[in-house]
Amino acid sequence: MSEIVASPKQPGGSKLTVGPNIKLKGVEITDCDTLLVEGIVEATMDSRLMQIAAGGSFRGSAEIDLAEIHGLFDGSLTVREKLVIHATGRVTGKIRY
Repeated sequence: MSEIVASPKQPGGSKLTVGPNIKLKGVEITDCDTLLVEGIVEATMDSRLMQIAAGGSFRGSAEIDLAEIHGLFDGSLTVREKLVIHATGRVTGKIRY
């Protein structure tokens, strides 16, 4: 399992973790404050924080306040505040920040 650098946490809030070897396809993720992707996600989402682990993959469309990418993002990504792409991370598609 890869290590995700902890970001400042807000008390409470909703969190969705897609663990290793889990595939989540064809969904719209709403009302999620934090998304942690360790498996494969194909979705559309609007969230506050998205973290993609080194083995994780997100394909689709995302509008995020803060994004930290160690794995793969492919699609349309809009980051409103801060985008961090680590050495193991790869981002392709339409990117706006």
